[in-house]
Amino acid sequence: MSHEPARASATADLMRAGRETARLSTVFRYAIAERLGLTVSDLECLDYLAEVDFATAGQVAERTNLTTGAVTSMLRRLQQAGYVTAERDPGDRRRMIVTLRPERIPELERPYERFAEGAARLIEGYSVDELMLLVRHYDRMQAIYLAELDRLRTGDTAQQSA
Repeated sequence: MSHEPARASATADLMRAGRETARLSTVFRYAIAERLGLTVSDLECLDYLAEVDFATAGQVAERTNLTTGAVTSMLRRLQQAGYVTAERDPGDRRRMIVTLRPERIPELERPYERFAEGAARLIEGYSVDELMLLVRHYDRMQAIYLAELDRLRTGDTAQQSA
């Protein structure tokens, strides 16, 4: 007995669920940014800085997929709003080191608190093996996203053969 129809159906369900989750994630990010009086790019920048502690303006540009000019304007705006500090790199005066101001982290986390609580309740019922499957899945999806972003940045629009 062939499992191909069941696999095709399960694959289609997974792809649909992934698209809907990505769509809702985007809508959620826009709503959070609006509530904080920020743009989504601002929010992505601040999330990235919270994750890495500090970064160069070039690293922020790469992470947010913005031009260096757009990042310079964004960082100036975030600095004036008191979210980040930007200082010249002592090792290379041409580079700016950007740091999220730690005292601003609680206000950035607040809009996510209920979501984080719901997500924590959701995964409580998962076994360690199920959690590790999800970690592998997300890690692999991130690698696909990064590869595609790189292709989009370099203008490589060739389709991969099936």
